[in-house]
Amino acid sequence: MDAIKLDFNKLEGLVPAIVQDFKTGEVLMLAFMNVEAWEVTLSTGKATYYSRTRKKLWIKGETSGHCQIVKEIRIDCDNDTVLLKVEQVGGAACHTGHKSCFFQRVEGSSVRICGEPIFNPKEVYK
Repeated sequence: MDAIKLDFNKLEGLVPAIVQDFKTGEVLMLAFMNVEAWEVTLSTGKATYYSRTRKKLWIKGETSGHCQIVKEIRIDCDNDTVLLKVEQVGGAACHTGHKSCFFQRVEGSSVRICGEPIFNPKEVYK
């Protein structure tokens, strides 16, 4: 087995992390990881990201309780993108309360909302 060698140089210390439901294969979200988020994810088994907005680590579900338990990790051929296959605890990955962050479908020149939120974000994020 080869050692893990992610390339954090291309995006100023970050790599994209695509997050997919382990059972269904549905894409839940896209986030970014820095070296520290990557190491925390590997050591704890809980998906941890780097918030570009807040400029700090972000453990998914820390506030909402909707954490992501990592079941499998894949790395792309360039070693600069991570695919996390996760168990989405609580059923919602999106801060809007939807199962997936990709709940908006483009239809022609319009956007259609797919599905209903699983939780009310105003109640969860106070």
